[in-house]
Amino acid sequence: MRLTLPNAPVRRGKVRRIVSASAATAALVIAGLGTAAQADAASSTTTKAATAVTKSTSTKVTWTRSCAEPTKKGVMACNALRVTGGETAFMKANAKADTITPKASSDSPTGYGPSDLQSAYGLADAASSNGSGETVAIVDAYDDPNAEADLATYRSYYGLSDCTTDNGCFTKVSQTGSTTSLPSADSGWAGEESLDLDMVSATCPNCNILLVEAKSATDANLGTAVNEAVKLGAKYVSNSYGGSESSSDTTYDTSYYKHPGVAITASAGDEAYGAEYPAASQYVTSVGGTALKTSSNSRGWTESVWKTSSTEGTGSGCSSYDAKPSWQTDTSCSKRMISDVSAVADPATGVSVYDTYGADGTGWGTYGGTSASSPIIASVYALAGTPGSSDYPASYPYAAAGTSALNDVTSGNNGTCSTAYYCTAESGYDGPTGWGTPEGTTAFAP
Repeated sequence: MRLTLPNAPVRRGKVRRIVSASAATAALVIAGLGTAAQADAASSTTTKAATAVTKSTSTKVTWTRSCAEPTKKGVMACNALRVTGGETAFMKANAKADTITPKASSDSPTGYGPSDLQSAYGLADAASSNGSGETVAIVDAYDDPNAEADLATYRSYYGLSDCTTDNGCFTKVSQTGSTTSLPSADSGWAGEESLDLDMVSATCPNCNILLVEAKSATDANLGTAVNEAVKLGAKYVSNSYGGSESSSDTTYDTSYYKHPGVAITASAGDEAYGAEYPAASQYVTSVGGTALKTSSNSRGWTESVWKTSSTEGTGSGCSSYDAKPSWQTDTSCSKRMISDVSAVADPATGVSVYDTYGADGTGWGTYGGTSASSPIIASVYALAGTPGSSDYPASYPYAAAGTSALNDVTSGNNGTCSTAYYCTAESGYDGPTGWGTPEGTTAFAP
């Protein structure tokens, strides 16, 4: 998330220990252990936990932020959360008694894989037959040197077709479109990139993937990378990062995110109730997060709002700056309301990711955060077909609102708010989960 700009509203949970963080970063750089991102941001040393863990054998899921926290204005953070211990929903469902190691590494996946996600969201048939020729772009900061190799391992394990540079399925470029002059590498953002690539593969295995790496995590560089993704032909662009709103956001809207005919998704955030940008942009599909578990109901799955604490959970809220798009009709928020739709994001019900770069790259791991839900939804758009040339595809789910094309999430909340639907799930539209999660592709089709 970006550091709050002067005179911008301070979001709950966004207070930073900037002085100590900067000192820690300086120590890392002096010791030769710092990364490019840590020059702009300091890594949090506090492991996020669903509840306090006092024994190493506890089954409670714990996690940490994948990317460093920003220490400068205009810098964003990724919304990926890496599981560090405990027993995930996938492990419980598969009766795996062993807990995750301290670095969440395993010889095999410990989170949901492609078949789980396709089953949960009614996508199995579409994933098998749709997506060929479509390109989903992933926009992140810094380079992941192992991106293609790690992607190959993930896809091979799950029996998905090869997606490589050589066969034209995978392309990695800088924000200027170069395939050779790439940004400096960063371990934390590499985990984010692996998460994004794996979620596209899980949801739309026939899609081509374009990874656009910004040279840093600033608004301008990430926005430039979005423009490059569209310039290179992507009709679906996922953005798994965010930051505090500012009065500059409407300018960023027109400079970077206003692309008719392109489905642009953005994570709603991981710090519970409160608005983030670019999820607040009127031109993107804002994607909230759920806790996803197996169930004995007819669907076979059940979902609730993802919330761990008052500062950990999916974002939502009424924007302070962005105008309300014409298709959004909730009555209490006069400006842009977050979210539009949602998908799995709770680390305790997280997804499997394969990442080997840097200190965080321990092979198989489990990830959560709305960094998971954004690429899932971008890929559902790709399965649904090319958007109309003048359309803003964020409007598509609203046309299917209240139908069986979306799984209405009606339980849970992500905090306390004065207007109930801003932070509490209810029948129909609500902030934390929007109109719900995909049930097939109909709600995302032009």
